[in-house]
Amino acid sequence: MRDPHSAGSELARAIRSLVTLNPRPGPRYGIATRAALSMGLPLAALTLAGRPDVGLQMSAGAFLALFLAGHPAAERARGLPVIAVVLFCAAGLGAWVAPSPWLSGIGLVVVAVAVSAFAFAYRLGPPGPVFFVLTFGLAGMITGLRDGERGTDPLPFLAAFASGLLFSYAVALLPLLVQSGRAAARPLREILPGPWMGPGEWWLVLRVAIVAVIGTVVSVLWIDPTRAYWTVAAGVAVVGLSTVPNHSFARGLHRTLGTLVGAAVYLAIAPLAQLPWVFLLLLPALQFIIELVVVRNYGLALVFITPLVLLIAGAATGSSDHFATALERFVDTAIGSALAMASGVLRERPKPGQPSAGTGA
Repeated sequence: MRDPHSAGSELARAIRSLVTLNPRPGPRYGIATRAALSMGLPLAALTLAGRPDVGLQMSAGAFLALFLAGHPAAERARGLPVIAVVLFCAAGLGAWVAPSPWLSGIGLVVVAVAVSAFAFAYRLGPPGPVFFVLTFGLAGMITGLRDGERGTDPLPFLAAFASGLLFSYAVALLPLLVQSGRAAARPLREILPGPWMGPGEWWLVLRVAIVAVIGTVVSVLWIDPTRAYWTVAAGVAVVGLSTVPNHSFARGLHRTLGTLVGAAVYLAIAPLAQLPWVFLLLLPALQFIIELVVVRNYGLALVFITPLVLLIAGAATGSSDHFATALERFVDTAIGSALAMASGVLRERPKPGQPSAGTGA
């Protein structure tokens, strides 16, 4: 039986972590600026050209800027194309299966498990597999059925998304234009070492599979098939990258409460976002802030991640019921987080004297 004093101390640590800022790992302004430019410039340019819808689809390619963000630009030049291909495949599959709720559900489980195995096997690091899952879901939402009719045609959407990935890649390499005397970049096999998975990584993949299957079935049967990706993405994010026991409990707490506060922020700013130029400024501003705070406090980052994704989703679908959108996302997050925390009871049991494998925090 679990020691109640141990459980109490774990809860106390998790609650303290909500108001604790981790040490700053280094300057983040360059990383935040690149992420903001990757999202804001395509949206602004296409809005000026009279196609804000295409600009919004391109801005989803800014997810690429979140990966390998702390690596030198020369290493990003080698590693990001691999990640871009995986993101594009996730978007392509999401668009392809969008007309069928059950095919979308099966695809969601496949993507969640496959990209998690990819992230763990190649030591991808933060932000891990969650944005691949979000990309699959957003692609399905944008191209799926609305009121019995198909949304955006898949091919134009995928062309816009690919253009966004290319633009984000170009922005990620901008420091190469001003750097001089830079050290040689490591080979790709060192930037993304692998594939290799130890017991800890397999344990994480198993937990992701459990969360993805249950979260998808619950969403498809009892909630809303089009929202399944959010439930699964929340669960994947809470599982995280660490095999440390009880790590997911704190992340689940951060994810749920951060989303609740973020939903309130969304309700406050959503009416302002109806103004085109306010919307254009909000998205890159939120992206900039996220990159500054995500390494300091996960829950605080969710306060800004939530309105960012809700604004994108609302603009893509034309939804004007902000309260219903915020409530739905909180419910989906709570379910996904609860599933991920519950999956934490599956504990890896290393051999005596052998430390548990893991991918880090």
